Amino acid sequence: MAKVRVSTLAKEFGMTSKEMLGHLAEMKIPAKGASSALEDAYVSMVRKKLAPILEARAAEIEAEKRAEEEAAAEEAKRAAEEAERERIAAEARREEERKISEAARAAEEAARAAAAEAERIAREKAEAERREAELEAKRRAVPASDSGSRFRSLLDQIAAQEEVLKEKKQESAKKKEEAREDRRGNRDNNRRGGRRAPQKSEDAPARSSRRSSTPSMPAGMDFPNPDKQGKGKKQHKGHAAGEEDRYSRMAREAEEYSREKVLEEARAAVEEASRESTGRRKKRKEKREREAARVQEEKKIEEALAQGINPEELDAVRVSQGVTVAELAEALEVPANDIIKRLFLLGTPLTMTQTMSDDLVELVADDLGRQVKIITPEEENTFSFYDDPADLKSRAPVVTVMGHVDHGKTSLLDAIRNTGVAAGEAGGITQAIGASQVFINGRKITFIDTPGHATFTAMRARGAKVTDIVILIVAADDGVMPQTIESINHAKAAGVPIVVAVNKIDKPGANPDKVRQELTEYGIIPEEWGGQNMFVNISAKKKIGIDELLETVILQADVLELKANPDTFASGNVLEAKLDKGRGSVATVLVTRGTLHVGDTLVAGLTYGRVRAMLDPKGRPVTEAGPSDAVEILGLQSVPNAGDEFRVFEDEREARALAEQRSLKARIEEQSHVKHVTLENLFDTMADAEVKELNLIIKADVQGSIEALKDSLDKMDQSEVRINTIHAAVGAINETDVVLADASNAIIIGFGVRPDGKARSAAEHQGVEIRCYDVIYKALEDLDAARIGMLKPTEVEVSTGLATVVDTFKVPKVGIAAGVRVEEGEIAATDSVRLVRDGIVVFNGKIASMRHYKDEAKSLRSGTEGGIGLENFQDIKPGDQIEGYRIDQVARTE
Repeated sequence: MAKVRVSTLAKEFGMTSKEMLGHLAEMKIPAKGASSALEDAYVSMVRKKLAPILEARAAEIEAEKRAEEEAAAEEAKRAAEEAERERIAAEARREEERKISEAARAAEEAARAAAAEAERIAREKAEAERREAELEAKRRAVPASDSGSRFRSLLDQIAAQEEVLKEKKQESAKKKEEAREDRRGNRDNNRRGGRRAPQKSEDAPARSSRRSSTPSMPAGMDFPNPDKQGKGKKQHKGHAAGEEDRYSRMAREAEEYSREKVLEEARAAVEEASRESTGRRKKRKEKREREAARVQEEKKIEEALAQGINPEELDAVRVSQGVTVAELAEALEVPANDIIKRLFLLGTPLTMTQTMSDDLVELVADDLGRQVKIITPEEENTFSFYDDPADLKSRAPVVTVMGHVDHGKTSLLDAIRNTGVAAGEAGGITQAIGASQVFINGRKITFIDTPGHATFTAMRARGAKVTDIVILIVAADDGVMPQTIESINHAKAAGVPIVVAVNKIDKPGANPDKVRQELTEYGIIPEEWGGQNMFVNISAKKKIGIDELLETVILQADVLELKANPDTFASGNVLEAKLDKGRGSVATVLVTRGTLHVGDTLVAGLTYGRVRAMLDPKGRPVTEAGPSDAVEILGLQSVPNAGDEFRVFEDEREARALAEQRSLKARIEEQSHVKHVTLENLFDTMADAEVKELNLIIKADVQGSIEALKDSLDKMDQSEVRINTIHAAVGAINETDVVLADASNAIIIGFGVRPDGKARSAAEHQGVEIRCYDVIYKALEDLDAARIGMLKPTEVEVSTGLATVVDTFKVPKVGIAAGVRVEEGEIAATDSVRLVRDGIVVFNGKIASMRHYKDEAKSLRSGTEGGIGLENFQDIKPGDQIEGYRIDQVARTE
């Protein structure tokens, strides 16, 4: 029977080896130490005796989980209530501001209307006075009978003739009255002349001469001398004058009647023509407006279909995240002062060059009655599409296999390739192209070869989500390992469902239930235990459970209801790319929408090109690729990045312009690289509302240090900034940790471990802060001081060099010394050094002696060899690394 070590048994029950030894002593089972092996009978006895402890442990885990769920639900409820209160308050503020604005606009409009009314009254009064003056001038200058005056327009002539007719009527009435008076005077004179004969006097000739010398006046006119009225006139002369007046009066009346009739007919004709003309113009204008609106709507729909987006989104003004006041004013085509005024009313005064938050942009646009769409930096390099639900068809799921080293990822893919599926349907796995396709029960599944956690995280950092389902493979005999935890964190961050494949169930000591129990600590709970994750027991080596695993993937895909539109231009993501000497730029792409054809012009990230050839996963040439198909394409101008989104364009010039625009923007962004949060700038970024939570990645030498550090962080005051541990694992700080920190804007905390060379280079390039500590309270002090803005670093560690131990030898009076080769930098004899073994710091102290061959040396430069003896430390082995550093005293500049 197989024996079980005490340490393995203790791990099974979730306790330390010391505790297990205590229980063994109580049960009087002989065991000397953690490495002691127990017989099967003893193991059975221990398991039976400690079964209540295991049950209590499971109950405790379940209780902690329920408590966490209740706390999370309560926190979500409080957050929702707070958000609702903030929304109601914001609506109230907007309503109050809108009322104030409307009142101001109403007062302004009322003042403007009053001014316009006063101006109109003054203008009408001036016009009336002008017309009165013109009429008066016409009366004085133009005779009453003058009808031959010329006017500039028919309407002016009609108005003038009306005035003339009115004047003539008044003069005619006056003349009639004078004629009556004249006739009455003549009759009176005639009656007086019949009764009394005319007398001759001496002055008769004088009167006759005066009468003859007086010019003749029109009938009815009064003479200024009363002696001349009605004296010396004969009766027949008065009668002839009366007849002449009557005939001339009749002629004038006939002329006036004819003229008035003509004017009325002309006036009626002008009014009718004006009315008909106005009506026709109005109808033609309305028809043109309706036609223009219809054409505009058709163009809008065509443009939306061409871009593959919703037609309603075309009305929205697209602005970049972090837009300035001047840029927003230009995009909305409004004066910048209007936006500044609204920002002042909102209590957030900004200048023209200051950036605006997303909430401010939406509030200002809503107040202006405009619709805006805020584009994030990730969305600027992506494409938005709109497909009619009737055009969507089911597509195959895209699956990625992840897990710890040597847990069977490659074996699983080989088993899937060689499984009992029909030979004509099974797809092959080609490492050069990095993807494969298999068929199970007539359904296709696309597998992406494990891209590695770094690539997976890099793709997520660029906003790409190419994987629909993740298969997490865990060895049943090994359990959950550091890279298993890392895979879980990456998959959760990407937001994809996880199907767990428990591999190596055929090996002795395999315990699938133990794997399930360990995964519950990381939120991966089997469905049979009430969770959301599917578990399948497999053996990739003996091809056990492979079909069940594929059916589980198909079932998960049915739950997701994966669909795409194959009848449109192609779009998708770049899985990997390289530069081939013979073929040029070669990119492996995954089509997620539409159909890609040979000859299509596409843009992928910062590059563009025409597809000259395509290869399927088996390396065979193909002419088209549909949704969920992975193909290798040739023809791009340069090498794109993994995770870049591509899209097919009809016009090559448009594709070239977009690629050049993206390249220019990338160069500008590289010059103004985003500064990641550090402990030094944490308080300032909190004050600027840029950081509301602090993400940490913890790497330590042992698991106990991680637990102690996480417990201490949870007990800290998190009212101002929430501390989130997004990843914690045992081992040295590697490049994957830096990539994850860059994607999540996190700080890496190392406890008893150091970063390797690649990790340091990546951290310097990406601007990620790595802090290493040997004492736990020092890390807590720095975090707490940074949170309250009291961090005052006065000591800065400067790395001086790195050397590798080639061999060891004995030195008199020193002991074991290390023969080293300096890889980088320069290590001085006065520097402090660390001895790092497998990423773990085993010594931290001073140099006892340094030699270059047989001579004493003050320093060793890069590329040289020498000997280094450590002070009070002899356990040096080949392969260890000696890291030199010094502590500089500097003043804080931030």
